[in-house]
Amino acid sequence: LKKNILITVMALFMVVVLAACGSNNAATSNNNTSANNASATVQPSVEPTVEPSAEPAELTFKHALGETMVKKNPQKVVVFDFGSLDTLDKLGVEIAALPKGSIPSYLSKYSDAKYEDIGDMFEPDFEKINSLSPDLIIVSGRQQEIYEELSKIAPTLYVAVDNANYLQSFTENVKTLGEIFGKETEVDAELATINADIQKLHDAAAATQKKALVILANEGKISAYGTGSRFGVIHDVFGFTPADANIEVSTHGQSVSYEYVLEKNPDYLFVIDRGAVVKSENGQASPAKEAVENDLVKKTNAFKEGKIVYLDPNYWYLSGGGLISVSEMIKEAQSVVTE
Repeated sequence: LKKNILITVMALFMVVVLAACGSNNAATSNNNTSANNASATVQPSVEPTVEPSAEPAELTFKHALGETMVKKNPQKVVVFDFGSLDTLDKLGVEIAALPKGSIPSYLSKYSDAKYEDIGDMFEPDFEKINSLSPDLIIVSGRQQEIYEELSKIAPTLYVAVDNANYLQSFTENVKTLGEIFGKETEVDAELATINADIQKLHDAAAATQKKALVILANEGKISAYGTGSRFGVIHDVFGFTPADANIEVSTHGQSVSYEYVLEKNPDYLFVIDRGAVVKSENGQASPAKEAVENDLVKKTNAFKEGKIVYLDPNYWYLSGGGLISVSEMIKEAQSVVTE
């Protein structure tokens, strides 16, 4: 009997031991599985690497004379258009060559010998230009007739301002240069300032309800410019009411007399003195003030109120359409309505 009891006790002990071992093994297995699952959960996913797309090596621009493909950031640049030159100067972009015969005074640093002289604006030294192997040639209205010949040498970009749509074409031209030379941010900032200044001027000029007349003085003769003309920005963009709404639109303006000036009797008379920047046949500059302020003009409201303004021809005649020149043009016109 004792022997049977002992056997039974030992059997029960073995059952308990085996049960305990099974429980431990299951727990260990569950722990390992949980750890593995946790490890799998926290593993970071591997995303494919996306390389930034490279900027295009070449840009294509459509303009009034055709289409031009330009390399991004061209190194050797030949500039005929002084408005573009002043924009590039403002943006800190160097050029290689330009026609030095009539450089505006505010861009006189380009008379330095380190910049090649390519001759006359209308009849440049094609051989010299070709020898430079330029990456880009920038032209405007004065080079229309030689555009095709220049295009045979290098990509040639036409950037003349459209007088009938001055502000938009000026903006597009400046943005084009900004894109070519990677100066988009700088251009946007400059244009924002210019647009704000234009709005201020336009509001002030329109509020006066006074009439304005723009004339070009050249060797004793005068010609008038109205809306949509070469100097029509005075009316179309800056907001001055024209003294004559029917002036013929012409590159050289509508030839008029001083009797005409008195008849229109402007409150503001804007004068662009070509003779101050372009020498006459005798080789001398011929300032126009003495000729303009004659007995007839002295009878106008503009003279009586001290509102005859001699605009700087460096900005208005030689240049124009650049970040610097347009800013200065705004200032000159603004001075009339804030005095």
